[in-house]
Formats: sequence, structure tokens, C-alpha cells
Amino acid sequence: MLKFMFFMLFLFPLSFLSSSWWFICSLLSLLFFFFMVSFSYYGLWFNISYFFGCDYVSFGLILLSFWICILMILASESINFYDYFSCLFLFMVLLLMFFLYCSFSSMTIFSFYFFFEGSLIPTLFLILGWGYQPERLQAGIYMLFYTLFSSLPMLISIVYLYDCNGSLHYFLVDYNFCNNFFYYISMVLAFLVKMPMFLVHLWLPKAHVEAPVAGSMILAGVLLKLGGYGLLRFLLCLFYLNISFGILWISISLVGGFLISLFCLRQVDLKSLIAYSSVAHMGMVIGGLMTLFYWGFFGSYILMIGHGLCSSGLFCLANISYERLGSRSLLINKGLMNFMPSMCMWWFLLCSCNMSAPPSFNLLGEVSLLNSLVSWCWLTMIFLFMVSFFSAVYTLYLYSYSQHGLVYSGIYSCSLGYAREFLLLFLHWFPLNLLILSGEFFIIYFY
Repeated sequence: MLKFMFFMLFLFPLSFLSSSWWFICSLLSLLFFFFMVSFSYYGLWFNISYFFGCDYVSFGLILLSFWICILMILASESINFYDYFSCLFLFMVLLLMFFLYCSFSSMTIFSFYFFFEGSLIPTLFLILGWGYQPERLQAGIYMLFYTLFSSLPMLISIVYLYDCNGSLHYFLVDYNFCNNFFYYISMVLAFLVKMPMFLVHLWLPKAHVEAPVAGSMILAGVLLKLGGYGLLRFLLCLFYLNISFGILWISISLVGGFLISLFCLRQVDLKSLIAYSSVAHMGMVIGGLMTLFYWGFFGSYILMIGHGLCSSGLFCLANISYERLGSRSLLINKGLMNFMPSMCMWWFLLCSCNMSAPPSFNLLGEVSLLNSLVSWCWLTMIFLFMVSFFSAVYTLYLYSYSQHGLVYSGIYSCSLGYAREFLLLFLHWFPLNLLILSGEFFIIYFY
């Protein structure tokens, strides 16, 4: 794992060279390829170095992080074109990627916590430095304080765990020494806020709306998955406590997913609608994880990867419209089929993936989550039906309102789309529909 870390570290000084934008994008693609071919078919940890290693769960999420960071640079061409502190922007993207890589590959709990919190800093700078409206300051503070406030109890519980156990290595910790509700809450709450769970989700739509396209892509694509990854790692260790308290999180997530789906129907901002839909999807992921069933863990992991690609692609589409019309309002982004007929096809493809239409990877994840939640308690069927139905409703609302209708009279000319934008959308959509053919790799780990 150290060779990949040094690869990233040596990219940092390159980011300050002039005209290094596409060179760094090419090198990151090379890094992605090198990491992908290092895959091991054994179910245990591989690529092990000092305090860092990789297994099936972290491998998929590290690949997703690399992929989304490459697409972030591809999507932010306007920063390079106008030279809006492009070197500093590249540095922030590389620093964020480095923190994400280290947090997913950590083999000790404290190093995971350190990099888990460290990823907030470059994200905050992306929002504050390259955001759109003055409200980005408020959005950044919201994000920082929501996540830090929930993470400090986790730090205390990690110190307590080390004091009782003498080690924080994943393999050497006896997690069942304490059946304490406060210990359980402090370990789990940080991940639930990061995902985010309903009731602690208010930082997410604000951060998405004010962030630049790269910030929205990494927030939806990878940073929400840090919470899911933490739950995947720790829930089996807190097994007996979670049997007692899991019903609380499942209830909040399913009812919240239904309410958020209704809330999506009254959004007029493109990015806000996509951000709230992320909260509804993550509600299903939390519900599946808290059942502690095999199907739930498998489905949550698959939906996290599928949602990362799909939601990131939708934010790219929203940004493509914003760059041309100067607004994200659905009242102005109407009749886009007349202006950008080729883009209309990509809106259709990614919206269909967002509502888990076959053959998208989201379908496999949602079927697994439905299976786990209904087998946990058949009453969950009521809210699962509502969440699934309204997921299709607000996605159709997004597609039909943006593509059909009367064209806004203030629009007088529009570019149909550049090759870079079509490539960007293809690189979101293609793996999202191709991965369903290799679902067996994701099943093996959870056996």
C-alpha cells in the first residue's frame, strides 16, 4: 500500500506546475489502473504494509475514490480554463484523495479516525474557496460542526477502548468487553451523521448546493460512503448491543426516507433535489446495515458504490446546465430537450439508474436491501414500498420538468455539449451498468 501512497505524495509538488491539469489527470488514471490490477482473489487482507492494508470492502471504495477524483478534475475544466487558482484546486483534490485512501486502507481504529476526520479539511476548503454563493460560509460551518460534534464522543470511546484493551488494531481488539449504551452510541453516531441519517442530515443539502461541482461529486460519491464503511467495520464488533438498539435506527431511516422522498417533490433547485435524494438512498443503506443480515451488508455495500457513481453523474449534469443558463432553478431549466437533445439522453440514462432501473448496479443493491429488511420485519414493507415508489416519482419529476415544457424566454443561445462532457457522463454511466455483471466479487467477502 505504501507504493500507492508515495505515488500520491509525489503528485503534490506536480500540482503547482503550470499546465499540469491534464498531466495529473492522466497520472491518476495510471494510478487507478495499477491499483485495480493489484486485486487479490483471496477473502483476506492483501497489500499489507505498516498499519495499512486492503480487503474486499476497502478495495472497492478506494477504487471508487480514485475514479471520482479523476472525474472531478475532468468536470472542473472551467477552473482550469479561467485559471481560478487551478494549482491550489488540484492540490486540494489530491490531498482529499490521499486522506480517503488512508482512511479506507487503515488497519487500526485510531488511524482510521484520524483520516476520517482529516478528509473534512480539504472538503471544507473546496466549498469555501470554489463555492458559488456567499452562503457557502454557513454551509461549510454546518458541515464542520455537525460532523465534528458527533465525532468527538467517538474519539473518547476509542481512548476508552485502548485503555481497556491495550490495542487498537482491528484483529487484536475484543469489542465485547463493554455492553454500555453510551459506548455504543458514541461509536455509531459519528458514522450515522456522516452518511447522513434523517434528523442529522441538514448539513448535506446546504453543503451540496453551495459546493462547486467537484465538491458535490466527492461528497455524494465518496464522503457519504465513509460513514457506511465505518458501520460495515464496527457493527459486527458491536453485535450484541446492536441487536437491542438496531430497531431505533431502522425506524428513523425508513420513516425519514419516506419523508425526504416527499420533500424532494417540492424542490425547485436541481442540486438540492439530487442532494435530498441521496439522504433517502442512504436511509435504506442504514436500514440494511442495522438488520445485521448477510443480505443487508451485501446490499448496502453495493448500493453505496452504485449511488456514488449515479449521484455524482447527476451532479455533473446539473452543473452542465448551470454553466450554460447560470441558474439551477427548475423554473429556468425547462425544455432542455430543445437546446441539448444529446444531453437529454444522458439525463434519461442517469435518472433511470437513480430509480434503480435494470441493468444498473443500484438494482442489485436495492433488491438485496428489500430482502434483508422484509425478512427482518414484514411491517417494513409499508415504508419500503413508499420509499421505492416515491424514489421513482421524484426522479421522473426531475427528468420531466427539466427536459420538457416551455423554454425559458431569457435563453437565446446554448452549446450542445463538448466531447469532454460526454466522456465524463459516459465514465459515470458505463461502470454503473457494467458492474452488475461482476456481482460475485462483492458476495465473496461477506461469506
